[in-house]
Amino acid sequence: MHWITRSGWPGNLLALAAGALATLSLAPFDIWPLALLSVGLLYLGLREPAAKQAAGRGWCYGFGLFASGVSWVYVSIHDFGSAPPLLAGALTLGFVAGLALFFALLGWVWVRWLRQTNAPLPDALAFAALWLALDALRGWVLTGFPWLYVGYSQLEGPLAGLAPLGGVWLLSFVIALSAALLIQLPRLLTQKASLAVALVVLVTLWGGALGLGQHAWTNARGASISVAAMQGNVAQSLKWDPQKLEMQLLLYRDMTFRSRPADLIVWPETAVPILKDHAEGYLGMMSRFAEDRQSALITGVPVRQPNADGELRYYNGLTSTGDAQGTYLKQKLVPFGEYVPLQDVLRGLIAFFDLPMSDFARGEPGQALLQAKGYQIAPFICYEVVYPEFAASLAAQSDILLTVSNDAWFGRSIGPLQHLQMAQMRALEAGRWMIRATNNGVTVLIDPYGRITERIPAFEQAVLYGEVTPMQGLTPYLQWRSWPLIVLCAALLGWAVFRRRNG
Repeated sequence: MHWITRSGWPGNLLALAAGALATLSLAPFDIWPLALLSVGLLYLGLREPAAKQAAGRGWCYGFGLFASGVSWVYVSIHDFGSAPPLLAGALTLGFVAGLALFFALLGWVWVRWLRQTNAPLPDALAFAALWLALDALRGWVLTGFPWLYVGYSQLEGPLAGLAPLGGVWLLSFVIALSAALLIQLPRLLTQKASLAVALVVLVTLWGGALGLGQHAWTNARGASISVAAMQGNVAQSLKWDPQKLEMQLLLYRDMTFRSRPADLIVWPETAVPILKDHAEGYLGMMSRFAEDRQSALITGVPVRQPNADGELRYYNGLTSTGDAQGTYLKQKLVPFGEYVPLQDVLRGLIAFFDLPMSDFARGEPGQALLQAKGYQIAPFICYEVVYPEFAASLAAQSDILLTVSNDAWFGRSIGPLQHLQMAQMRALEAGRWMIRATNNGVTVLIDPYGRITERIPAFEQAVLYGEVTPMQGLTPYLQWRSWPLIVLCAALLGWAVFRRRNG
């Protein structure tokens, strides 16, 4: 195995392949043991190289992960951003190469400050702590890109029962720790005390996860309510065409008029592709219809209103009518899709930097939740549902979770299915039902265990019918969030640095 662990291109190529294996552990492939193999191979490959070589090997792993897992950004840039294939490919590669720098940082920090050559158990614990720290960093830097966490592989795996305790980050930590301990098994066999501790840790984590798999952390607050979620399947090329505006408004009106009566009617993100103050007549008509049916209607619609400084800005929003109230303005925006970093420089260079509705402002934190049928609805617009901590902050105040999206930007790639998997994890973490309404799929209802109970196919115009139950109570993750993990990882990293300096 020396050819894997030493510096050189064979180990770098293996790291590249290991990164791609992580993608296969996630949706839509869901081969969860590959997450362990992927992380284990990187850990093994970082056993011998010096810091500079370790950074390169980490970068190779990150490039393999993101090139295989988020290459769907090419669809947005080329198909909807009108960039030529070569330019779209170059921008996609630049994006992937930039994201891979997080794993280059992991490799460098690991070898420079933390690697414990002769202490297999502390070494494995420090590696898992560093893995989690870099996951958290990736979810924060430059507004964050919290995509492709290996913890998502466990949505239907044996560790899923831990998600309500510490969220997807706890799952990632356990996978990294387990992979490192398995790689260290030959060395642990020579250290009986460390082996015993490692076995206790693994049995406790994996056995506890299996035992908690069906534990109900929350309970019903009231009777179930019926839901009708509209999937209009409007092509992205038509979405912001002024000549197709009336067609889209009539589409959702007629789908709703023809639908079966339901307590809650949900339309997807920007189902009304016109400013809310320009659509008051239309929304008023739909409000009267909802009131006549004693229903609540929630729809995506752009909102124009002054910000805290009195400046008139545009927001990606959700608004509610009928037996409902409240408007929510999106807080987590998609770079280049909803706002353009360095827009004074980039706008006008290529069509991709001038996409329709790419000048949204960020909604203020601390907004009230939506209310429908007397219940608190935690709203997440598209990208927001992928942020574990942000989602937990809203979910803790809610009875029901709601996410709306327009994944037409990503065509028939794996991106929308990864997005769905993350929404399922949010429901599992919170112990709450989630309604997911999308323009072109996948529109689903998700139960408090992260399981899909109702689903309509993607790329079809259809209405999803089903029931969700308002829930009360807080899972440990909603109550404590990531603070226990933060304290644990900080202690483990501090201990590793201390051992390294005094070893």
